Amino acid sequence: MTEREKMHSGELYLPDDPDIVAEQTVCLDRLYDYNQTRPTEGEKRAALLRQMFAEIGEGCCIEPPLHANWGGRHVHFGSYVYANFNLTLVDDTHIYVGDRTMLAPNVILATAAHPLLGGLREKNYQYNLPVRIGRNCWLGAGVIVLPGVTIGDNTVVGAGSVVTRDLPANVLAVGSPARVLREIGSRERAFYDKDRPIDPALLQGV
Repeated sequence: MTEREKMHSGELYLPDDPDIVAEQTVCLDRLYDYNQTRPTEGEKRAALLRQMFAEIGEGCCIEPPLHANWGGRHVHFGSYVYANFNLTLVDDTHIYVGDRTMLAPNVILATAAHPLLGGLREKNYQYNLPVRIGRNCWLGAGVIVLPGVTIGDNTVVGAGSVVTRDLPANVLAVGSPARVLREIGSRERAFYDKDRPIDPALLQGV
């Protein structure tokens, strides 16, 4: 198995392998171009994202600056995903984000990790585990999602949380490490912020 193949297997590998570095550098050049675009260049941004990402659906918006180890090469976004400023994608292996998910400023989705044994880190070994975010999720400002984590559909993660383990669908999770605070249900159909009521007319079709 080559070092490149090990990237997506969960095996320890050497990210400074010359073939890996050469391919990665091309991806980072495209990322640089994306981050130099102007707010008026929406079509150019969309075209660059189609080149950069493994998959990206219609209607996605990613506010520069975007940071990504591989410039999005191993990132799969559904449709109408919105990412605010300073999204960091440690995309050494695959990251999946479902339709209509929102990522607040300074969110980090990390797939790369390093062995605890110092001698292996000195040799530059790392390993990668995929991250999966469901559809219609909301990750608050500064949320960090660690390698190998899956988050279910419709789940909300509070600002500043560190997600170290899988989260189910339809819950609110907060903290470091993130824990499920409650299921999202009838109260959320009545109030949108503490005791601020939701106009019932807004709930048609919801």
